[in-house]
Amino acid sequence: MITRKVIAATLLATLMGGAAYAKVDQIAKVDVTVDLTAIQNEKAVAYWGNIEKDLEAAIGARVGDLMAEEGADVLVDIREVELANAFERELNLGDAVLVGQVNINDQTDNSNYDAYELSVSLENAAVILPEGTTTLMLSTTDTDESYRKLIDAFAEGVVSRLK
Repeated sequence: MITRKVIAATLLATLMGGAAYAKVDQIAKVDVTVDLTAIQNEKAVAYWGNIEKDLEAAIGARVGDLMAEEGADVLVDIREVELANAFERELNLGDAVLVGQVNINDQTDNSNYDAYELSVSLENAAVILPEGTTTLMLSTTDTDESYRKLIDAFAEGVVSRLK
């Protein structure tokens, strides 16, 4: 039986991967960019249409107490190719993945600079299975929940590296 602690530890280990972390005391800006015009699949564009705003809000909600006029800029550039892949395979959300380049540019302390690529899929998005369930089954009917889980897992991955 997989417990929440085991899943959380696995997610944390996957996201952190032994890299260095920026010790950020204040954040001036959170900016997420995605070039949706680069995605040729209309369903994918519709599904991911609010990703910039939603991911900025998810990260901002987790660092609200650190927001200030001066401090670090958290810059995220999501790779468009991965956003379309699940839709090219007919909405196999188990394959849906968010991959982005994250840059932490601290205007007040250059030693806090950090840059890394973060990848999150539903397989490592801390999906909690009901007790007695051993297999995760996804369908096209849970797209909103799947989307939210990916956004939340990616935001957690970014914020966990700011400490």
